[in-house]
Amino acid sequence: MSVRIEDTSDAIAEDVAAIGRLDVVPALLRIVCDVTGMGFSAVARVTSGTWTACAVHDRLGFGLAAGDQLDIDTTLCRESRESRAMVVFDHASADPCYRDHPTPRLYGIESYISVPIVLPTGEYFGNLCALDRHPAKVSDPRVVGMFTGFAELIAAQLANDRASAEQRAALANERAERELREQFIAILGHDLRGPLTGVLAGADYLQLPSAALQPRAAAVARRIGSSARRMSRLIDDILDFAKGRLGGGFELHVADVHDVAEALREVVAEHQLSHPDRELEVAIDAGRPVRCDRGRLQQLVSNLLGNALVHGSPSEPISLSATIDDSSITVTVTNQGEPIPQDSLPNIFTPFWRSSTSTARRGLGLGLFICDQIARAHGGSLEVISARSTGTTFAARLPIDARLVPARASTLEGVASAFGRASRTRD
Repeated sequence: MSVRIEDTSDAIAEDVAAIGRLDVVPALLRIVCDVTGMGFSAVARVTSGTWTACAVHDRLGFGLAAGDQLDIDTTLCRESRESRAMVVFDHASADPCYRDHPTPRLYGIESYISVPIVLPTGEYFGNLCALDRHPAKVSDPRVVGMFTGFAELIAAQLANDRASAEQRAALANERAERELREQFIAILGHDLRGPLTGVLAGADYLQLPSAALQPRAAAVARRIGSSARRMSRLIDDILDFAKGRLGGGFELHVADVHDVAEALREVVAEHQLSHPDRELEVAIDAGRPVRCDRGRLQQLVSNLLGNALVHGSPSEPISLSATIDDSSITVTVTNQGEPIPQDSLPNIFTPFWRSSTSTARRGLGLGLFICDQIARAHGGSLEVISARSTGTTFAARLPIDARLVPARASTLEGVASAFGRASRTRD
C-alpha cells in the first residue's frame, strides 16, 4: 500500500491531535474490526484536497499511522464527502458499481464501509471507515447502524473537545491579562508614584521659609509642587480606572462616618485654597451618621467640584449642597456657563470621553467616570442635568447604609428645594 507523507497544515495537525485526545476512539476502532471481521479501521480527516489518518487500528499491516496522508483522489472518502453519504460494499469484485472502480483495485480490497463524521455545527470533519481484503457483510443494517452511531459519537466528542480547547485558551488569555493588569497597577501604584513623591517633597522643601529663595525661584517651586500634585491626581485616576474597569471593581472601606459635614467641608476648603479667586457657595445639612467610605465620598465630591471649576463660568459661583434623609445622602454640585450638549449627556460618564465642544483638556476624562463608579459601588447613583437657564448640576445619591441597594430614583428631584432649605455659608 503506497503511503504519501505530506506536510500538514496547523489546522489538520490540531484535528489529528484532537482525535488522539479522545480515549473512546481506539476502543471503537477495535470493536468495529471485532464485529465485522475486517482487518483495518480508521478515523480520517477529509478535506477537499487531503485525506489524513487521525487514528488507526491495523491488523492487515498497511503501515498507516496517525498523521499519515493518502492522495485524496485514490480514496473513496472524496465521494462520501461530496455526497455526504456513506459508501459501502460487501464484495467489490462482484459489485456492479465497484468491480471496475480503481480504488478497490489499487488497494486490493473487497469489503469497505465509510461513514461521514459531521460535527453538530454542520462541518464535515471526515470519515469512520473500515476495509478488508476479503468479502464481509458490512451492508447489514445493524452494522451500518453501528457505524452511524459511532460516527455520531465521535462527532459529539470532537465538539466537546473543541469547546474545552476554547475554554482552555480563554483561561490562558485571562491568566495573561490578569498578570498584565497586576503589572500595570504595580507600575502605577509604586514605580510612578515613587519618583513623583520625591518631586513633591523637594518642591515642598523649597517653599519653606528656611529655603530663602528669591521670589522668582519660589514661584517656580510652587509651580513644580502644583504640577506634581496634579500628576499625582492623574495617577490616582488611572489607578482607580485600572482597578475599577480591569481589576474587578472599586474597593470600598465602609464604616460609620459621623463627621460627614466636616469631611465635605475639608474638600471645599482644599479647592478654595487652590482657587482663591473663585466663589464657592456651600449648603450642608448632614447631621447624622452615614455608613460609607469616607475617602471615596470625598473623592467623588472633589472630582465634581474640580469638574465644575474647570468647566463653569469663572464669574459665577459654584454651588455645593448636601442633605441627608432617612434613606440616603444627596450631594449636588452646580455651575453656570455653557451647558453640556444634549447629545453628549449619554456619554458623560464614559471613561476618556470629552465633549467635542469642550475647550478644557486638563485631565484624562476619567473624573466623572470615577464619580459614577464610586456612587455605584455604594449602591447609589449619579445623574446630571444641564441647561443654559439653570446651569449644570451633578447629583449623587448614596444610601446612608452602603449595605443597602435602593431602587434607582431620580437624584435630581427636589434638588433646588433641598439647597434652599439648608443653611448657606460662603467659604
